[in-house]
Amino acid sequence: MLDFELIPAEQCDSRHLMVMLHGLGDSIEGYRWLPEAMGLPWLNHLLVNAPDEYYGGFSWYDFAHDPLPGVARSRELLFALLDTMRAQGFPTEQTTLGGFSQGCLMSLEVGLRYPHRLAGIVGISGYVSQPEKLLTELSPVALQQRLLITHGTLDPIVPFARTREHVNRLKAAGLKVEWHEFVKVHTIAGEVELETIREFVAAGYHG
Repeated sequence: MLDFELIPAEQCDSRHLMVMLHGLGDSIEGYRWLPEAMGLPWLNHLLVNAPDEYYGGFSWYDFAHDPLPGVARSRELLFALLDTMRAQGFPTEQTTLGGFSQGCLMSLEVGLRYPHRLAGIVGISGYVSQPEKLLTELSPVALQQRLLITHGTLDPIVPFARTREHVNRLKAAGLKVEWHEFVKVHTIAGEVELETIREFVAAGYHG
């Protein structure tokens, strides 16, 4: 069971939801700024802590050794969380799944395998764990999923070239990927990137 917090939309009857997954060593606390920054009064936000403690924050998988068991475990936990939100009245087709760094990897891992179509998948400054394996395990609705993937050309943590290669593989497989490059390091590039994310999220609900 994952620890999470729902931050309600200003419009109390809204069922639109954005699930945000943090990066390595971060937590729910690192994304409390996001709802206000997104500025979408009809959007609920679900902030989620990864399952493993990591130097005062949390981790989705053990990146220093073998990440695959942790990735698989976290994927199952996130499947269960999405099922829980569906049961609580947040339809998957009105839910955007997004994440930064490790959270980006998990968003792609989960979103492209989950059997229900999402409003969108947002991946920021991350990569794909096993691109070829993922492409053999796509859900029946994966080709209908909308993806936004962004990355920084100056990222010293997650190499830009590797992520671009992964994105090209996803595109070649027929996935609907919107790719944006930013002159940034391992971070979110302020309002210029937030506007790209905001437009993508809004189009998933109103497009």
